[in-house]
Amino acid sequence: MKYKSEDIDLLLQQLHIEEVVGEFVDLKKTGANFKGLCPFHQDNNPSFVVSPNKNICKCFVCGAGGNPIKFYSEYKKISFVEAVEELANKYKEIEPNVVVEVQGVGSSAGVKAAADGTADMGMVSRELKDSEQSDDLEVTTIAYDGIAIVVNPANGVENLTSEQVKGIFEGTITNWSEVGGADADIIVVTREDGSGTRSAFEEILGLQQEIDGKKVSSISQGALVAEGNGTIKATVASKEGSIGFVSLGFIDDTVKAISVNDVMPTVETVKNGEYSVSRPLLVITHKDGTQTTKDFLEFILGDEGQEIVSEKYI
Repeated sequence: MKYKSEDIDLLLQQLHIEEVVGEFVDLKKTGANFKGLCPFHQDNNPSFVVSPNKNICKCFVCGAGGNPIKFYSEYKKISFVEAVEELANKYKEIEPNVVVEVQGVGSSAGVKAAADGTADMGMVSRELKDSEQSDDLEVTTIAYDGIAIVVNPANGVENLTSEQVKGIFEGTITNWSEVGGADADIIVVTREDGSGTRSAFEEILGLQQEIDGKKVSSISQGALVAEGNGTIKATVASKEGSIGFVSLGFIDDTVKAISVNDVMPTVETVKNGEYSVSRPLLVITHKDGTQTTKDFLEFILGDEGQEIVSEKYI
């Protein structure tokens, strides 16, 4: 899709750089500007400057930055929502009269929207909870995603058992020396409540406890909370003793993925079931959905749709 330059200018007038960057970087006010750790390299001293007056940002170490659109495009890697957006754009080429609007609102909201009819499809990146099951809904798996346990590249630990991962995130294991690493405190980084990745991670590793008949998270209250895979990755990359979890497609050389139960997270190990920390990517539709919705779902599951999905998922 092409945009006219005046459309871009209008969009930039509506975007505030401190708000765009602030979604992913912890910013501190310094005079007329804001400053934070650069998300594009392993930054130990805040070198990323955000200028609201100029509506731009820049790292004075690696040079990364730009206007709100450039920052967002460089920072974000393709997500589940973006994958569906690409599918929607491709489907529009085939069915130009069909408009597919995609909103990234989280897995729980996706289920609710499909159930109450405010959306034709709900996107969910975890198994459905018992409370979300309904005879009126149809659940279709369109792909799988591995959840990688990541540490700082300087960390010497290469493998953890499932029980060790559980103990670390619950706060019963607090020093890397307890799992064969250096004598250093463990900094736990987790996703926000409502995150499909977090829900799947908790369910797979048993990071849940029952209180008053309800299952709640048992992740340590002292854990750092980061919104989005990119923010977790940036936090782990900047803190040597940290550990977090991200979707397999977000792994790069700024963090180190470790094996779980002696199995590394790869496309092959997720596909064959050897790597246990993985989740389904689901599309939820109402059984009384429109034919257009059914046609779009059929396209997603077809060869062309799966080719797009496979660019980032399994």
